[in-house]
Amino acid sequence: MITHIEGKLVEKNPTDVVIDCNGVGYFINISLHTYSQIPDKEKLRLYTYLLVREDSQSLYGFASEAEREIFKLLISVSGIGANTARTMLSSLSTDQVKEGIASGDVALIQSVKGIGIKTAQRVIIDLKDKVLKVFDMDELSLALNNTDKEEALSALDVLGFNKKQSEKVVDKILKAQPDAQVEQIIKEALKNL
Repeated sequence: MITHIEGKLVEKNPTDVVIDCNGVGYFINISLHTYSQIPDKEKLRLYTYLLVREDSQSLYGFASEAEREIFKLLISVSGIGANTARTMLSSLSTDQVKEGIASGDVALIQSVKGIGIKTAQRVIIDLKDKVLKVFDMDELSLALNNTDKEEALSALDVLGFNKKQSEKVVDKILKAQPDAQVEQIIKEALKNL
């Protein structure tokens, strides 16, 4: 019903924002990822999703349409509510969630607080085909890319680098050079760590 809201940023918190749109203040729930993307300027546009429940109506806001799409897919899974989906999008980037589901990475999905192994498996089973279709992803290149990434992260871990920091650097490298080989990823990562 409400696809986006554009207006003046009145209040900004890690879990929510208030946007004044022509004199009406909209309280919008957000993920930490969206929070980090929101500039501290007055004019703001967020893509939104209105969640209507028996006892409430909640508005969720997203920095990108891709994040909103992932949120909608996640809440379609039995056992995943809006807060769990928001926690997932706060813990992992949109790309990590997409790739984790598409490649069947149960450990990654399970790493989110509040998600057990059965729920992680259900998310992957229910959404894998949808994610591949909606985001037009190729399963084969994803698998190859994921193995290179895992090998690079494993090597950096052996060298004593922090896993989370290494993952951020490697993700940045793969975003800039999607076809980078393992050696290339490690060399670039060592320059940036």
